[in-house]
Amino acid sequence: MSTSAAELALLERKTDKDLYSYQKGAIDKIFKSFEEKPDDYHLLYQLPTGGGKTVIFSEIVRQYLKHHNKQVLVMTHRIELCKQTASMLTEFGVRNKIVSSKANLDDQKEYACFVAMVETLNNRLKEDKLDISDVGLVIIDEAHYNSFTKLFKFFSESFILGVTATPLSSNVELPMKDNYDELIVGESIPDLIDNGFLSKAETHSYNVGLTTLVVGSNGDYTVQSSDDLYSGADMLSRLLQAYEERSKGKKTLIFNNGISTSLHVYDTFRREGYPVMHLDNTASKNQRKAILKWFKETPDAILTSVSILTTGFDEPTVESIILNRATRSLTLYYQMIGRGSRVLPNKNTFTVIDLGNNFHRFGPWGEDLDWQRIFKSPSFYMDHLIDDEEIESNFRYEMPDELRKKFSNSEEVYFNINKAYVDSVKNGESTKVILERSIEQHAKICIENSEDVFDALTLAKDLGDDIDHRIEKYTKCISKSTHNFVSWLKNDYRLKLRSYLRENFDSIFEDIHGYPPED
Repeated sequence: MSTSAAELALLERKTDKDLYSYQKGAIDKIFKSFEEKPDDYHLLYQLPTGGGKTVIFSEIVRQYLKHHNKQVLVMTHRIELCKQTASMLTEFGVRNKIVSSKANLDDQKEYACFVAMVETLNNRLKEDKLDISDVGLVIIDEAHYNSFTKLFKFFSESFILGVTATPLSSNVELPMKDNYDELIVGESIPDLIDNGFLSKAETHSYNVGLTTLVVGSNGDYTVQSSDDLYSGADMLSRLLQAYEERSKGKKTLIFNNGISTSLHVYDTFRREGYPVMHLDNTASKNQRKAILKWFKETPDAILTSVSILTTGFDEPTVESIILNRATRSLTLYYQMIGRGSRVLPNKNTFTVIDLGNNFHRFGPWGEDLDWQRIFKSPSFYMDHLIDDEEIESNFRYEMPDELRKKFSNSEEVYFNINKAYVDSVKNGESTKVILERSIEQHAKICIENSEDVFDALTLAKDLGDDIDHRIEKYTKCISKSTHNFVSWLKNDYRLKLRSYLRENFDSIFEDIHGYPPED
């Protein structure tokens, strides 16, 4: 179909979308490829979430239709993205038709631009219901998903433009470099933050033991092993504590790996009286709409979800993101955090709480990654990710702020078990001295912040997480970590600490203060 005079007039019309300089620069680079490369060239464009990818490719479609007597097809992988894309194209003066499963395609010759979900398009093409013989440009949104590649065979003579925030395939066995000839890297997250286009993430990472998690065939942690860990009382308590420390009163989005975990999270926050809702992909269209409306309109709302809000969801008022899951997917890591990065007149930062060691695995969100290298050598990048055991070996226990206040008289509360182990080996000592010295240090900080032995014993009870962390470090050092042994050692340590405090309180108190405690 040739573009009609009326449509050309519409394409000439100025939209109310003003393009930023970096967006104009990207469009110029992409059109240069149109002019210089073969008609069947495959080009990939990277731009962070929130940078305006849909705005950029909508303007590309507008200009392409204005200057080329060819059709354009835009592919997405979800219905929400499909509708959003169609709406944005309309704002740019591009008359388009959504190729849904129920769409009547009898009028397809009247359109120069089509928008379709990948699976629906695949079915319509197999049924020979859509004529694509005149499609000169194919745009693929969220191009890192592999579901699109099966359709490439239908567009062997078309220019394909893939757009993504993370040019790393969702399947490491199917690298994007095998399907795209070139990558153009757009504006970086640091630059977008510095120029006021994105909010800055303030990340708080809580160390979590992940050695019970199982990696599935897709390369990420299985839902079942994640549910087993994150539905437990310890992790739910840690989540609630982290929220109350860092995000209380903020509009918060919680990402989980399993529906069971999300429902447990919902129950936990509801029992505490917080405004919370749960959303997963089993919700009906009306339920989803009602929940998202509630979330938008409730200032301190908490929405606990599973996967469904990583793409196609844009709520600028989100102030806090909680990663209540671990992932080995760089793309998912960036997608989840990106949901909080939209700027508002009164919002240029947002909070990120990481409960999956993701920060340690991938580095800070917004780190200026070498996307060209990742695109060309994805296996090299994946193979050099730090594994969970190495991450955990470098953990250093940090007291929560509220607990640290109880030990305010102590300059240092940390005890390095690894260093104590190395020192004991060098000195030819029994490794038992490590725990003896640890107990002495724990006793000292308890006495430094107490007026009598009863105060000290009370403080010792608050050291449970620190004790557990030290025991776990110790058992790894001595390579003896059966469940029964570790449990016995944790209990034995607590008994010995209490006994040491009762026997030595007076003498240690006098050493610290220069006078005995009052009777």
